[in-house]
Amino acid sequence: MILCPTKQCQRLQAAKMSTGGDTERAPQLLLAKALSGRSRREALTLQMGLHPPYLESFLRMQHYLLHMDGPLPFDCRHYIAIMAAARHRCRYLVNLHVLQFLRFGGDPLWLRGLDYIPPKLRKLSEINKILAHRPWLVGKEHIEKLLKTGEQSWSLAELVHAVVLLAHYHALASFAFGCETDLCPEGRALMRLGLPGGLCFCDAGHGAGMEGLPLGRKRSLDSCVELESLRDRIHRLQVEQEEMRLPSDRDEGSDGGISGAADLSCFLQDPGFGYQDFAQCDKDRLQIFRVQDYSWEDHGFSLVNRLYSDIGLLLDERFRTVDGLKGGSMAKRQGCEHAAFKRAIWNYVHCIFGIRYDDYDYAEVNHLLERLLKLYIKTVTCFPEKMNPETFERFWKQFKHSEKVHVNLLILEARLQAELLYALRAITHHMVS
Repeated sequence: MILCPTKQCQRLQAAKMSTGGDTERAPQLLLAKALSGRSRREALTLQMGLHPPYLESFLRMQHYLLHMDGPLPFDCRHYIAIMAAARHRCRYLVNLHVLQFLRFGGDPLWLRGLDYIPPKLRKLSEINKILAHRPWLVGKEHIEKLLKTGEQSWSLAELVHAVVLLAHYHALASFAFGCETDLCPEGRALMRLGLPGGLCFCDAGHGAGMEGLPLGRKRSLDSCVELESLRDRIHRLQVEQEEMRLPSDRDEGSDGGISGAADLSCFLQDPGFGYQDFAQCDKDRLQIFRVQDYSWEDHGFSLVNRLYSDIGLLLDERFRTVDGLKGGSMAKRQGCEHAAFKRAIWNYVHCIFGIRYDDYDYAEVNHLLERLLKLYIKTVTCFPEKMNPETFERFWKQFKHSEKVHVNLLILEARLQAELLYALRAITHHMVS
């Protein structure tokens, strides 16, 4: 599995110890040990591995989010990841978490879509939709609706866990498209697997890992996957999906997959709902989110850490790590200081979502970020599924690959924090009302 495997996190810890904790001194060694013994190329991990300190903090947080003790069952965590990634039609992430959902005993029937999941989990669809596209609309009424007493109600701790998962995978979808994971051959091969009717069940059932398929080889699943049990669940899902598909679906492609953005709509409430420019919203109903009134450092961090133990520390480590990454040559090309360039990107992403800093001169955004760069940032942030190779190539000509990844990491973390700020502020308003 590309994301947060136990052995991979252990390798990262071992690498850190062997280098005396100095990842800057031996980044190549850290990355090599993190990925050693992995027979499959891991697209997102390899991209992040160009910045080893960030990769370490990312894997640590995601491992905790998906695999350590927490309020939500393990299969539900992966299903929520599927729901979040589907909002941006990110097949790469959806397919990865379908396999993990089944591995943790998830009901194959749920993969038919939202109509087949428990009502409690289905209630999360609305906040998933709003957080992904217009997070400024999240209010305490959405929180109260989920926390309403009854058999299908969420606890505060469960809701915080779910919100962090949703925001994490919305932002990770942006990173996947921003780094061409869904545009490059490896990403396209994963997309061709489709979902749910297009999963390559025959290969998976014979021990071929989904991540290995783009390389055209038969490779075994991770040793941690209970293969026999997984085969049975995949076979049941294959039979059920074949029964429910229409004749026209079966004739769509030689690989039996379903192609097109609508394929993932079974996981979505209101698939047509998308980003709307905050500047064009009804100003009588909406107010600018001022960081001076509610910030991550002073408010969000303590709340999330109290309701979901230690996740605030791990999130904060990610934000600090991405802020500390070096990339002076990237800024010099833009004719500015490194810190100013990074802050312009971060504040521009937040501005797109209606978050403003009173102590920042927004004229700097236009001064430091050229028009094509701003277009790229907004596309990757708001509608990453609309990225295409032409847009990617037009913008990236002057940047080294590690610099491209650096920009996309800034976008990922700024978007993640923006969604969390809105959701946590709404939870705070509920708690004090």
